[in-house]
Amino acid sequence: MRATGKAADRRAALRSMGALCLLLGSGRLAYGASIVAVRVWPASDYTRVTLESDAPLGARHFLAQDPPRLVIDVDGLELNGALRELVGKVRADDPYIAGLRVGQNQPRTVRMVIDLKQATAPQVFTLAPVAAYQHRLVFDLYPTREHDPLLALIRDKEQAERQVAKTIEDALGEFIGRIDRNLPPLVAQAPPAGRDPTNPSAALPPARAMQDKIDRLIVVALDPGHGGEDPGAIGPSGLREKDVVLQIALQLRDRINAQPNMRAMLTRDADFFVPLHERVRKARRVQADLFVSIHADAFMNPDARGASVFALSESGASSSTARWMANRENAADLVGGVNLKAKDPTVQRALLDMSTTAQIKDSLKLGGEVLGQIGKVGRLHKANVEQAGFAVLKAPDVPSILVESAFISNPGEEAKLRDAEYQGRLVDALTNGIRRYFARNPPLARTRQL
Repeated sequence: MRATGKAADRRAALRSMGALCLLLGSGRLAYGASIVAVRVWPASDYTRVTLESDAPLGARHFLAQDPPRLVIDVDGLELNGALRELVGKVRADDPYIAGLRVGQNQPRTVRMVIDLKQATAPQVFTLAPVAAYQHRLVFDLYPTREHDPLLALIRDKEQAERQVAKTIEDALGEFIGRIDRNLPPLVAQAPPAGRDPTNPSAALPPARAMQDKIDRLIVVALDPGHGGEDPGAIGPSGLREKDVVLQIALQLRDRINAQPNMRAMLTRDADFFVPLHERVRKARRVQADLFVSIHADAFMNPDARGASVFALSESGASSSTARWMANRENAADLVGGVNLKAKDPTVQRALLDMSTTAQIKDSLKLGGEVLGQIGKVGRLHKANVEQAGFAVLKAPDVPSILVESAFISNPGEEAKLRDAEYQGRLVDALTNGIRRYFARNPPLARTRQL
């Protein structure tokens, strides 16, 4: 009887402990989340605010007016120092956020109020743990109206040309004035924009004048890989792929913009994340003549070295390394954080599945020119253009390549990527490859596609 009684006591104790564990577990799920990190990613395209926690968070939001602001209630949180850090992370030049406040609105509910600089279409979503991240609650602030990126490129080019023309005119005027101040400046005046050079008195219709500018402009889309929440590969000493490829892309943009009748568009010009399908859409919106995605990837073997150039494949990867790299790059959306509910699956599938044989053929030509020039800078990983199913190369009407500038996982190549001189030589090689491609394959007149 005594043994039976002790067994009953043990069972009762176990039941009590189990009930206590259930209560603690329930409380943990509902109210026990702790903030691990907070981040703000401002950019001209959109601003992202991220709360990273060790357990899932739920949120409700609404827009308020006078003044415009976004109000977010986050359940399962107590206000702490980590959340208060958000206030100081808002930059004065943020295009969307004027200020941010946090407070304990109700027990276990924190209220965030984001003061807005312009009308926005907010997206609020959660991301499951992946890579180095735990649970993420994300707020993306997009403008309600997108600007026309092609028109912006044309206006930027016109402004640069006017500045150059004024500088030349000022210099010539000063020189001639010193010779004979009675002589007018001998500066050849170009026909005003919108005029027919063969008949200066006849003005072209505005729409025709704008189309002429578009037809004459060669647009190169430059795509610095990763960004924002997605650091890309990280070298042995901590160099991040997203940082070095942005440095290279910014230099390449300046080199391309200095070429006659050429303009570069960056899919990102700062440290923010751009989904793969959005990179493709950006290139097509500016009716790009070329798309060049720039990376500095890692490999399982730290001895892997050399630059590579990839084009799209319709029939599988050209090597196991190419397949491995494509799979790695195609997983960028998981790390960077994509709001799957906001995407139109029909549009996305159309953008990423309409690759054509002609596009791949032109991409291989472009890749060959670029690879030949990069080979003059340093070692190549493969002597030929490789092919694989990179999602970012699937614009159906834009020749597209992906350049792996070096293996950042190799200590020696990581050191080269840090070196300004190496970056400069790489930019020269990319510029020369692009110019050689256009010399052999002049672009056709541009027609509106989207």
